[in-house]
Amino acid sequence: MELSVQHKFESYPVNIKPLLKVRETILLIAEELLLTDLQETLKWGEPSYLTKRGSTIRFDWKEKSTEQLCVYFNCKTSLVDTFKEIYGDRLQFEGNRAIVFNINEPMPWPVLKHCLALSMRYHEVKHLPLLGA
Repeated sequence: MELSVQHKFESYPVNIKPLLKVRETILLIAEELLLTDLQETLKWGEPSYLTKRGSTIRFDWKEKSTEQLCVYFNCKTSLVDTFKEIYGDRLQFEGNRAIVFNINEPMPWPVLKHCLALSMRYHEVKHLPLLGA
C-alpha cells in the first residue's frame, strides 16, 4: 500500500471499517480480472484505484457526512447511469458520480463488487448495452 494511502486509512475513525473492505474488494477483483497494472494512490485526498482497462474508482468517508461512505466514479462515463438502471432499487446515488452507502446499514457486497468490476473493465465494455451486465 502506498504510504500516503496508508496514512489516509489510518486517519479514519475505527468504526469506518467498510473502507478497508472496499479496498480489499477492489484488490480481489483486480486479481480475478488479472489486472497487473492496478495503481493505488490518492486523488483529491481520497484512496483511488486506476487501471488502463477501466475507469478510476475513488472512495471516502468525510466528517461532514459521518453516516456515509461514498464510492466515486468518473461522471463522464455511463457507469453510474448503468448502476441506476440495474440496481436503482437497491442503491443510493449522488448524481452521476457516486454510490452512497449508510455505514450503519449492511453493505450489499455482491452488488458493490459487480459495480466495481464493471468500472475496472469499463474500456472493454463501454460499447455494450448496460456495459455487458
